[in-house]
Amino acid sequence: MDPHPITGQLFPSPVPPGTGWPADPADADTPVAHTEQEVRRLAKEVSGIPELDARVSVCRSCPRLVAWRESVATQGRRAAFADQPYWGRPGPSFGDPDASVLIVGLAPAANGTNRTGRMFTGDRSGDWLYAALFRAGYASQPLSWASGDGLELRDVRIVAAVRCAPPANKPTTDEKRTCGHWLDRDVELAAPGLRSMLALGSIGWDAALGAARRLGWQVPRPKPRFGHGAETLLHTPEGHAVRLLGSYHVSQQNTFTGKLTEAMLDAVIARL
Repeated sequence: MDPHPITGQLFPSPVPPGTGWPADPADADTPVAHTEQEVRRLAKEVSGIPELDARVSVCRSCPRLVAWRESVATQGRRAAFADQPYWGRPGPSFGDPDASVLIVGLAPAANGTNRTGRMFTGDRSGDWLYAALFRAGYASQPLSWASGDGLELRDVRIVAAVRCAPPANKPTTDEKRTCGHWLDRDVELAAPGLRSMLALGSIGWDAALGAARRLGWQVPRPKPRFGHGAETLLHTPEGHAVRLLGSYHVSQQNTFTGKLTEAMLDAVIARL
């Protein structure tokens, strides 16, 4: 068991590149947020996506989420992954740092991103999302199983409303508010070249609208309602228009039941 140089948490050493964790975006000089106020300050200070991802990756501001993600990584591993190292930290964004499209998800899966360290990687939700992005020309391959599998995204970057795996996939209101400062900065840095955002699920939809309001964007009132295929137009303070589209989340409860089909997901992505 090796302690992480920044957080001190104990996890097994990562396996060789290509099969395990991604390259660590943080180093010994990366500041660690322990409160919502620190998240807000540290997010505002960053000048680019790599620095933002580094700070996100070591955040410890929500005690319940920190305890849960680390307990899964050390004691609650799924049997199929029992011999694998777990990331056990917040999930940084993944994709093109200069993307004109942002995909806003809910939160990392306990045995997906929390294991692999890459958004939507290593679980069934990711299988659906990356296959659809590949069909649309945004992804270099249709499969995603580990951080070193060679997958690359073109003109798309994936973020989340909450960056740590939450118990029962249900973050609290306070946790969503705290993590919203990271999302605010993600959206703000993307804004000059941003064309559209895809919100996966109602939490992603609300998070995208909340970030837009906090950044001073023009958001229609009354609040645009979420639904699969829902669309609304947002405007930055500079008058730049950004289209927000909604899709049912690519969770198994939606894809296994047919609530979300490949054709439905492809149709929304085509509108990005």
